[in-house]
Amino acid sequence: MSPSFSPRAVSVRGESMRPTLRDGDACLVLWGLPPRPGDVVVARLPERGLGVKRAEFADPDGSWWLRSDNVGVGTDSATFGMVPAADILGRVVVRYWPRPRVLRRRRVRL
Repeated sequence: MSPSFSPRAVSVRGESMRPTLRDGDACLVLWGLPPRPGDVVVARLPERGLGVKRAEFADPDGSWWLRSDNVGVGTDSATFGMVPAADILGRVVVRYWPRPRVLRRRRVRL
């Protein structure tokens, strides 16, 4: 049986992932898609609820070190430690709002 990935919309809150993601950005997340080092993921953060962080590396036991792109803001694994693989809920695959520059309509002067 092949794995099942469920697309979900997630809204970013806070500044911890700047400049990659900003407060208010909307992203499409494939729920259930396992992380790879360098991926931006949605995870259950210890005593913090859900968060968007970058997956850095996994321990042999499968736990992940998660970090903020904006290390001066927010918390990451330097604060709460490794996160179990079961708490990595999905991988961010695209930011769709505000629209990426490549999808914005070009203004043409006549």
